[in-house]
Amino acid sequence: MKLSAASLRQRKSVSPIPMLTAYTTPVARCLERAGIPVILVGDTVGMVEMGFASTREVTLDHMCYHIGAVRRGAGDTHIIGDLPYDSDRDPETALRSARRLLEAGADSVKLEGPKYEVIRHLVAHGIEVVGHTGLTPQTAANFRQVGREAADAERVRAEAVGIAEAGAFLIVLEHIPTTLAETITGTLPIPTIGIGAGPACDGQVLVINDAIGLGDRWPPFSRQYAYMSRTIVEAASTYAKQVREGSY
Repeated sequence: MKLSAASLRQRKSVSPIPMLTAYTTPVARCLERAGIPVILVGDTVGMVEMGFASTREVTLDHMCYHIGAVRRGAGDTHIIGDLPYDSDRDPETALRSARRLLEAGADSVKLEGPKYEVIRHLVAHGIEVVGHTGLTPQTAANFRQVGREAADAERVRAEAVGIAEAGAFLIVLEHIPTTLAETITGTLPIPTIGIGAGPACDGQVLVINDAIGLGDRWPPFSRQYAYMSRTIVEAASTYAKQVREGSY
């Protein structure tokens, strides 16, 4: 049964929330069969699937395409769609963009940073919103851990509080110190979803390509549960050998 935003919010401090990204129908189908309750169709697709240098090159059309593919594979799973760079630059633009993601198949949308007015506007129009603070790849100059200095930690904490107060039902905390994530998780009334933020969060999200080892490089805070790149190379090599030998 698909979980609603309200039911996910009620898992705060009750039941940890496992979340993975997906970008294609067959992967989404596998995640639903595995019992993953929430799939994030993230703008990470630009870097891990499309070969872009950053997520800033991902467009709204790209996101709608991949959200549609994931929805066709996971009809009973809550899907969060990322609002790509500059598609949420003001409340009205964000509302138009969010509606397109919902039409494509998303149940809720995620946006990066302390865009309190945008969040309030979306929520006022019936759109469920997931916030995101800490490392925000759309605007970050690099991928170093955020919130290590006291002033920066306070900024991240204040952003998290503001995002929750604006009406978000979940918040992603990316690449921040474990102690800071624990403080924020203990402060907020909504679930925190960590990625490189330690085990104290109410849930965790991981990029599927990182989880299955599909790619060449992975962030230091990721974890691999398989090595599909190796499997693909082995399978393709065996196939090529059989063709060359005439045994296929």
